[in-house]
Amino acid sequence: MLKRLFIVMLLTIPLYTIAQTGISGGVFDYENKSFPLQKVTVRNLNNQKVVLTGAAGQFTITANKGDLLEFSLPGYHTDTLYLTNMQAKTIYLPSQSTNLKQVDVKGARLSNDLQLKDPNAPGFSRVSGIAPTKNIQRAGGVGLAFGSGKDKRERAKVKRLEEASFYETEINQYFNEEHVSGLIKLQGQELKDFINLYRPSVARVKSERPFNYDFYIAQAYQTWLKLPPEGRKLSPVPTGKN
Repeated sequence: MLKRLFIVMLLTIPLYTIAQTGISGGVFDYENKSFPLQKVTVRNLNNQKVVLTGAAGQFTITANKGDLLEFSLPGYHTDTLYLTNMQAKTIYLPSQSTNLKQVDVKGARLSNDLQLKDPNAPGFSRVSGIAPTKNIQRAGGVGLAFGSGKDKRERAKVKRLEEASFYETEINQYFNEEHVSGLIKLQGQELKDFINLYRPSVARVKSERPFNYDFYIAQAYQTWLKLPPEGRKLSPVPTGKN
């Protein structure tokens, strides 16, 4: 009996070890891809496990397929990774650009100590004998013509439409059936319903730059799983009766 129990324990230990192996990988600088980033916080948002990368940028964390990992380091953009498989991962974090504050010069004052007059410059004398002209029309120079209020509104409208078109194109590129199905386990009509239900708005994508589509999709999927079957699709648009 003890011998059989010992054999069962020997067979169980490797399986337990494999289950606890998790995912491994490395984190590097996005611009200099050969430069490893150490002390990057790697967090599994599903089981709340946290590890830090080593001197070579390496990490190993307990995880399963379908988990969402978050990578953060001061001075770098936070990135996320949705695990579609358990192969080793290589992550490249882009650094955060420093935006200099704009300085508006509202006025300038010249010091009285500055000797701006050239002592060697010839004296100034008024030319006499030429009567002033009575022609008040502009003889030269550059004229600045400002558009009317209507023109400005039209230009602003065109700019808004072009901006909206840019974001719609970006959303279509990253929030489509091919990209979404590569991240989450949905196919067919369920996939179509998910896309219709959780398509991000232009306002949201515009306000969160750069917009992390993979993280958004993973979060939306976790919310979708908690919905009842009847809540996983958009309600049909009511039609007026004749």
